[in-house]
Amino acid sequence: MYLYKSFISIIIWPVWIIFMFFGLVILFISLYFIPLKNFHYILRPFCWLSCFFAGQWLVKEGNIPNGEDAPYLYMFNHVSMFDQFMVVAYLKHYTTAIGAHEEFRWPIFGAVAKKYGGIPIDRKHLKKAIGTLKAAEKVIREGTSIIIAPEGTRTVTGAIGDFKKGPFHLALNTGATIVPVALINAFEAKKKTDWRLKPGMIKAKFGNPIHFSKYSNLSVEELRDFVKSKIQILLK
Repeated sequence: MYLYKSFISIIIWPVWIIFMFFGLVILFISLYFIPLKNFHYILRPFCWLSCFFAGQWLVKEGNIPNGEDAPYLYMFNHVSMFDQFMVVAYLKHYTTAIGAHEEFRWPIFGAVAKKYGGIPIDRKHLKKAIGTLKAAEKVIREGTSIIIAPEGTRTVTGAIGDFKKGPFHLALNTGATIVPVALINAFEAKKKTDWRLKPGMIKAKFGNPIHFSKYSNLSVEELRDFVKSKIQILLK
């Protein structure tokens, strides 16, 4: 099995890198001509193909919000390099993301993320992280939805890790509708500690939206545990 996965990965990685290079260049150029409110029409197929060219067949389950109750906070379990692609591939409206600040330094990808309105977060510096959440609050109040991984980093075991409080402060401070999303089989597809890929089917399973009226009376800790339980149920 080790040799098989290694052989397959040696073939897939160059194909994926070539696709990502040209795909990101096209996205970057397109950002100068296509309004952000319509950019999901080109971003969705790019995200699906980003999984496909890595040997993954992405499917969805559940109802995808159409934007009527926006802004949303899409919260997902962080298991692989495919996570953001898996969520964004099915979103029907403009949504930005909070991501590790290191990613915004990557060639081409970082330029696209900045131009698209991505919000970098430095998890190692508390003051900077708080500043990021303040910026995210402003974005949400302007009507823009955000995707975020409450764990803050990818799991190395496949199990859901501890959820940080920041995303739930963000929810309570803005009243955004929370959408729990469970990402299934993505950990097996590409583990954080393994360079090899495992081709197969991966799934984004969207839960029912959680409106502010259903969580406004909860504390940050209670909301954190409530959303985590919703994602765990979706994973079963």
